[in-house]
Amino acid sequence: MPELRKDPVIGRWVIISTERAKRPEHFASREAFLPQEGDCPFCEGHEAETPPEIYALRSQGTPANSPGWQLRVVSSISPFLRVEGNLERRGKGLYDLMNGIGAHERIIETSRHVANMADLPKEQISRVISAYIDRINDLEKDKRLKYVLVFKNHGWSAGAGNINHTRSQLIATPVNPKRVKEELSGARQYYEYHERCIFCDIVSQETESNSRVILDENGFLVVTPFAARFPFEVWILPRRHSPDFTSLQENEREALAGVLKKTLSKIKKGLNDPAYNYVIHTAPFRRQKTGYWRTIDNDYHWHIEIMPRLTRIAGFEWGTGFYICPISPEDSAAFLREVEV
Repeated sequence: MPELRKDPVIGRWVIISTERAKRPEHFASREAFLPQEGDCPFCEGHEAETPPEIYALRSQGTPANSPGWQLRVVSSISPFLRVEGNLERRGKGLYDLMNGIGAHERIIETSRHVANMADLPKEQISRVISAYIDRINDLEKDKRLKYVLVFKNHGWSAGAGNINHTRSQLIATPVNPKRVKEELSGARQYYEYHERCIFCDIVSQETESNSRVILDENGFLVVTPFAARFPFEVWILPRRHSPDFTSLQENEREALAGVLKKTLSKIKKGLNDPAYNYVIHTAPFRRQKTGYWRTIDNDYHWHIEIMPRLTRIAGFEWGTGFYICPISPEDSAAFLREVEV
């Protein structure tokens, strides 16, 4: 019997279509990664093929935009939003518009030609996490910006193109994204009624039931969400309550790096290196504003969502906003728990 499940944070319904269910191992990716054409512009020695670096971790004494780096951040060569200019909010009849102001950066996670973040050392992943935090903190100084989304596309069908060098992106926007606002609103409503953080309650309940837990170590809980949109969708939730990803201390960054590496390694090994996306949902920048941000320090809880690209969204999903997941989150979690890495 199919089952409808309601996401407890934003109220979205999903269909767990158990009648279509396959065994977990039958979801193994069959995506063929496209062969790379020419030299990789993201490898050490090819610095001139990218825009100038904004941020880098490099050996002492090595000049910017030269070899000798461990991690680089550069502007996107074809940015969706640009830092130059003014917002110029305006109306055009009943329509609202503004200039495309923001930032679009690429985090080149290693100087070596490695395709999947799962294959980086834990120490290097920790450096990547620190780079995310440093760039978010720097962009917060720009009063035009309200939000920074950090995300990763791995594999062709996840939007990564055919350059097989592990990298992630961030986009800073002058408005708060709708998906994030839905979470903020749902978390605030839950807090107003229960006087508790809904994500903290999810951590407690998932720990108690254990049926959707994949990993629980070093202050982080890795679960398949109750109302998963996609097969093997995974959330990483910190046990320490904080609305801000940037609040991570050095030891927490190292712990998260280990948990993220292990989680991505399980997905890679168990599902035959599928394409995937991950996003980091953190609280928006808090400007001087009454009302909306009154309880955000108590009601919101940053987290990472990982979505392997094993199925496609079709007409019903686009037309209704429902998602159809052909395997139960409990079966997904049980399968990934058993993958040894």
